[in-house]
Amino acid sequence: MATDPSIISFFQGQYIPLAEAKISVLTHGFGYGTGCFEGIRGYYNDEHEQVYLFRLPEHYDRLAQSARTLMMNLQYSPAELSEISLECIRRSNLRQDVYLRPMVYKSTPAIGVRLHDLEDDVVVIMVPFGNYIDIDRALKVGVSSWKRIDDNMIPARAKITGAYINSAFAKSEAQMNGFDEAIMLNSDGHVSEGSAENLFMYRKGVWVTPPVTENILEGITRDTVMTLLREELGQRVEERIIDRTELYAADELFLCGTGAQIAPVGSVDHRQLADGKIGPITAQVQRLYFEVVRGNVPRYAHWCTPVYTPASTLHRNGNGNGNGAAAGVALAETVIAPDPVVPRR
Repeated sequence: MATDPSIISFFQGQYIPLAEAKISVLTHGFGYGTGCFEGIRGYYNDEHEQVYLFRLPEHYDRLAQSARTLMMNLQYSPAELSEISLECIRRSNLRQDVYLRPMVYKSTPAIGVRLHDLEDDVVVIMVPFGNYIDIDRALKVGVSSWKRIDDNMIPARAKITGAYINSAFAKSEAQMNGFDEAIMLNSDGHVSEGSAENLFMYRKGVWVTPPVTENILEGITRDTVMTLLREELGQRVEERIIDRTELYAADELFLCGTGAQIAPVGSVDHRQLADGKIGPITAQVQRLYFEVVRGNVPRYAHWCTPVYTPASTLHRNGNGNGNGAAAGVALAETVIAPDPVVPRR
């Protein structure tokens, strides 16, 4: 998809085809992992003829937090980055599920380990995207021999690019050992999260998830799930420390994240949970989640940012540009210099 000229990215202050967004091999962020990123999903709703970006402001607020941790000068506000993201999809004219990967990185071509006295840049890339892992069956997971990074090593609450080698070690180990996914423990031996997902366990009538002090990413999907469990399904949810062997005694278990969405678990370390299938409450959470992210639950409409302005609104405000983009585009034009490469469609 990177060679598809219709897919537009935002790179070095301009909208350009994704295939043309390239950095030097000397870029500090490439050599040392000095970057941070977000993963943002957009869901297409056929009935609405709309792409909804899920919890877009929260993702960019977290990106700004990660950038501060890495001593970065983020050149755009979360609101401006949100509009840039919408414009990338509009210019690409995508009418399907999409995945956005905005990144802030140390762009100086330099050798030398540090965070200070380096230039920073922003890129927003986007691709059509389906399921990251198989979520239509109960996964087999294994507890990894690799420990989760610690806040005083590489802060887990910041989505730092270089930190994901920790996840890569765990994921490859799990899959090469016959599992679908890994569960990582922290240095104290307590459950932290999956290789790139938060974890929820149902035991003795209570849903439990590790607290933010267990070196987890403070997940936006995690927060979403906690809200839906409590407010829509009437479930009790606790944040507390989880021991490894508690997982073996769980009635239900699932992993969640922007990429993984809601991923049911049927066994841990070759120990079957209940009947080994998708748990009944997990199935409810999964169904509800997909209704919410596709903009079908009015109560949570504020979580879903529409990409294309409805035709009725275009007629009313007169700001249409021919492909469904409207009022928000003007903001993008004031933030970013005119782009001779990619004309407005």
